[in-house]
Amino acid sequence: MSFDEKLKKMQKIKDQAKLGGGQDRIDKQHDQGKLTARERIDLLLDPNSFQEIDSLSRASGEKDDQSIVGDAVVTGWGEINGRKVCIFSQDFTVYGGSLGEVVGKKIVKIMDIALKTGVPIIGLNDSGGARIQEGVTALAGYGDIFLRNVRVSGVIPQISVILGPCAGGAVYSPSITDFIFMTEQTSQMFITGPDVIQAVTGEKTTPEELGGALSHNSKSGVAHFASKNEEETFEEVRRLISFIPLNNLDSSPKRQSSDNANRSNDNLKKIVPDDESVPYDVREVIEEIIDDGDFLEVHEHFAQNIVVGFGSFNNKSVGIVANQPMHLGGVLDINSSRKASRFVRFCDSFNIPIVTLVDVPGYLPGLDQEYGGIITHGAKLVYAFAEATVPKISIILRKGFGGAYDAMGSKHLAADINYAWPSAAIAVMGAGQAINIVSRKELEKAKNKEKKREELINDYRDRLEHPYIAAAKGYIDDIIEPQQTRSKIIKALDLLENKSESLPPKKHGNIPL
Repeated sequence: MSFDEKLKKMQKIKDQAKLGGGQDRIDKQHDQGKLTARERIDLLLDPNSFQEIDSLSRASGEKDDQSIVGDAVVTGWGEINGRKVCIFSQDFTVYGGSLGEVVGKKIVKIMDIALKTGVPIIGLNDSGGARIQEGVTALAGYGDIFLRNVRVSGVIPQISVILGPCAGGAVYSPSITDFIFMTEQTSQMFITGPDVIQAVTGEKTTPEELGGALSHNSKSGVAHFASKNEEETFEEVRRLISFIPLNNLDSSPKRQSSDNANRSNDNLKKIVPDDESVPYDVREVIEEIIDDGDFLEVHEHFAQNIVVGFGSFNNKSVGIVANQPMHLGGVLDINSSRKASRFVRFCDSFNIPIVTLVDVPGYLPGLDQEYGGIITHGAKLVYAFAEATVPKISIILRKGFGGAYDAMGSKHLAADINYAWPSAAIAVMGAGQAINIVSRKELEKAKNKEKKREELINDYRDRLEHPYIAAAKGYIDDIIEPQQTRSKIIKALDLLENKSESLPPKKHGNIPL
């Protein structure tokens, strides 16, 4: 066989691999509103940047006509905005994207390459789970992937994009990764499907209700982003990559903004009402102070009483954690504590400074919260902030009461720079609650209880609820005018750029899971 003939043979096999499960199955994929594995890669990565590996893989011992070249996953590396990433894309046209020996080995190899080269790993998931025909071999493949998910956690960012029905073992790997993206109506995640649930528990449900994008974004909190279609999903992935470093030794990418570092935030006094009982949208505060108002919110639909996400100050990427008075008054509860603590730990893992905006009335009371473990879940946020060694800057906008004040990036949890607005109220609890406890007998004796109550509340506020006591003790580094907020944060970030702090030597801490 001549060299030209060998080239033609190679090209024929590679062309065969590009067809996956064949044109009929590709057409069916398109009919369902889904792209193919390779189309997804081309849409996500920079044009012509994808370098595929293992396109010729197939099951050992099988004849050419009994296996599909490349099997049910496409792997390789490429670029997003000129920055390297490794990627695998499951091919639903081949055995429903199921994971067998070949698929497992291909994914493991590209994960190992990502770790060795220090670049993010992105998984485009569209899989029915383990390949039943391969038995324990398929389970071994999942185990090998899970091990790497854990080993690379905190070393390189791991991003999972759910683009079809993912069941059983196919959902555990994404759940270990840092961020999960889902598309509405076409992606689902569940351990057991609707039929099994009905057979075991008698509950009737649909795949979308059970494990759809909106369910996991708003109810379970398993997923972090939901988009209307695959194109929007990939745009959000590209946007996320623009905010985060390539690995734990890398610095955050420089953002491109001409926003004035000394810009005054005159709108803040209009956004935040003086009356602590009047709600406002803390996103407006965030968008007012960051560069160009460009805020990438994470977990937008879950635990909406706290807001987390990425922005930048003077072109430097930061993570932002903020209480949201628009929902439950901004209290901390089980879900908001889980949400914020996971985000704080991601930022700390990858050297992303954390800016905390505080307006918290306390922890949410109630039987459901206590029985659900608010003590343990609330402690996660305390642990996350105390453990974090990245630059930490906190601003108390309006109130910080009780243990929630401590948990929200206080000086007592080793925050570096803590500011408060003159409107800030810092105390064990709000004046109304406090008077009910400490002045109960005095109120009982009063002839005009309402007038006496008002006097006691005003006295409490004058003596104990203002920010000047905390400032006098050094718990607050300065009380600033609201319009100075952006410039003060930027100057603090400049100071802390080369911050060096380490934890006591240990294998790892025992976070209250």
